[in-house]
Amino acid sequence: MRRAARVDRNHAEIVDALRKCGARVLDLSRVGRGCPDLLVHVGRLLVLVEVKTPQGTWTEAQERFREAGWPVITITDVQRVPQVIATLQKRSARS
Repeated sequence: MRRAARVDRNHAEIVDALRKCGARVLDLSRVGRGCPDLLVHVGRLLVLVEVKTPQGTWTEAQERFREAGWPVITITDVQRVPQVIATLQKRSARS
């Protein structure tokens, strides 16, 4: 039996900040097996986001997920959220 997934202490505030910036957010943190914490929709883009504390490290399963070719954005604090959203909006406008 799999143990309950653990989320970082900044998880809820980052989700809230993403939503306040206009992103749609699906919480995937309970999926486990290295799957990133969030699926984020901005404009025409869907991106995978891993929430980490500034001191957080990747688990072996998370490393394997990335090595399999899945692009994952890491967000460690709410101050980075507006920058991430702006970058994604620019990418979306070009696609």
